[in-house]
Amino acid sequence: MHPFRTTPLASSGALTAALALLGLMASAQANARYCPDFLAVKGAAAPTHRGELTFSPYTYHFSQNPEHKTVVLLAIDEQLPGERLCGASFFSNSFGQPTVYLYAGQQYNQLLGHPQLFAKVTAGLMYGYVAPYENKVPLNYRGFSPVIIPAVGYKLTPHDSVQVKFLGIAALMFSYGRQF
Repeated sequence: MHPFRTTPLASSGALTAALALLGLMASAQANARYCPDFLAVKGAAAPTHRGELTFSPYTYHFSQNPEHKTVVLLAIDEQLPGERLCGASFFSNSFGQPTVYLYAGQQYNQLLGHPQLFAKVTAGLMYGYVAPYENKVPLNYRGFSPVIIPAVGYKLTPHDSVQVKFLGIAALMFSYGRQF
């Protein structure tokens, strides 16, 4: 199998994820906030952007499994004081199953003294790896799994960035983020 093969974006998992993201975005616009208040840091400076929309068209798997499908991700974050964030991502997982990841996290700006370099760590609950692939992620119970995802990113402009997410020992996910 060639590692750079592609499948249409309109796969059932990606289409489901895209429709779910549109619904979430409409809901987020209707509500002032969708993250729980307990995630906010009291007394911290307000963020300069309200949120971030992320798109990932490509994930590199360390092992080449013939069952692997193209992973397409759409995510939306809400930026909170103290460089915290929370959000939801919708994607077709490595086996073509529609999957959702709800998370909270922290962003670390000016990594290693470089203004454009940053790191992110998110933790949350993922649902989507179900039979026959329930054993492909650790601690999976009926499709639900705890997840921690570290990432490194580079700000191209004050609103645009590229990121690499480290998906355990399985893969690297490459994404583009647009802050709004």
